[in-house]
Amino acid sequence: MLKREYIEIEKSLIPYRFEIELGAELFEMEIHYNQIGDYFTVDLYRNGEALVYGEKIIYGEPLFSEIYDTRFPAPTIVPLDESNKETRVGWDNLNETVFLVVMNDE
Repeated sequence: MLKREYIEIEKSLIPYRFEIELGAELFEMEIHYNQIGDYFTVDLYRNGEALVYGEKIIYGEPLFSEIYDTRFPAPTIVPLDESNKETRVGWDNLNETVFLVVMNDE
């Protein structure tokens, strides 16, 4: 069974970096916003090492899925709207109706 958790994004602090435990490991995420294109990106760090710069947050697509290796978090992170009304991620809906969902096996 999947247990869902959500990554809270504080839009008023962007750009900002925060620590997050994913699986049993500690990571840092840095969130950025592109006002012209109305999209968000995330940088991912582990033990001070940058794993990804500028991963675009795309609705329904798991983060880091195209560049995954063993340094990346075990749980899958997917931007979703559980009411299924949204089709993209933008300023108006991130953390309102679209959330970064952490899919943990349990």
